[in-house]
Amino acid sequence: MSILQFTIIAIVLFVIVSLLWRLGSHWKSLPCPSWLGWVVEMDNPFTKTNRASVIISLLELQPGMRVLDAGCGSGRLAIPAAQAIGPQGEVTALDLQSAMLARVREKAQDAQLSNIRLMQAGLGQGTLEKAYYDRALLVTVLGEIPEQKAALAEIHAALKPGGILSVTEVIFDPHFQTRESVQRAASHVGFREAGFFGKRLAYTLHFEKIGQ
Repeated sequence: MSILQFTIIAIVLFVIVSLLWRLGSHWKSLPCPSWLGWVVEMDNPFTKTNRASVIISLLELQPGMRVLDAGCGSGRLAIPAAQAIGPQGEVTALDLQSAMLARVREKAQDAQLSNIRLMQAGLGQGTLEKAYYDRALLVTVLGEIPEQKAALAEIHAALKPGGILSVTEVIFDPHFQTRESVQRAASHVGFREAGFFGKRLAYTLHFEKIGQ
C-alpha cells in the first residue's frame, strides 16, 4: 500500500468516525475519551482561534476571579486560567471523566497551583453554585452535550450578573457548532452576545449575563 493510499484511507476513516460521533452526541454525551487526552492537550496548529493563550487573553481575567472550565478535559485552559487569576482566585475544572480530572490534578501539582477545584459532573444537573463565577469556558464542548439548553441555563444561573460565557468552536472538531446555532441556544436562556472573535469556521463567541 502506497503512502497516498494509506493517507486517503485514514482520512475516510476519520470522516466516518467523526460523523458517527457527531450523530451519537444527539442522544448521549460523548466527550473525548480520556485515552485521547494527549490530543486535546495540544493547540491546533491550523487555527489561532483555538489556542489556549488566545482564548484566555480574550477573557481579560483579573486576580481573584472565579472561572468555570466546563468540559475541561486534561486542563489545557484550566492551568493558564489559574495562573492568570492568581492564588486569590479559583478555577473550577468540571468534567465527566475522572481520568481527565486526574490529569488536571497532576498538571496543577507540577505547576504548583493550589487554586484549581476539581468537579466530576455533567452540565445541566444542577451541580453548580448560583451567581458564583465571573467567567465560564466552553471550548469545543457544547456539541458533546445533548441537552444544550439545560447546560447553558445552568451556566447562566452560575454566573454573576455581568459575567461572561466564552464559547469556542472550530470546524476540525467532530461536534462543531455553527455561530447561528450557538447564538440561538444562548439567547434562549437569557444571554446577550458580547463579542465575536475569529471567522465563521473557527471562532470564539462571548455572551454576557444580564440582570440577576
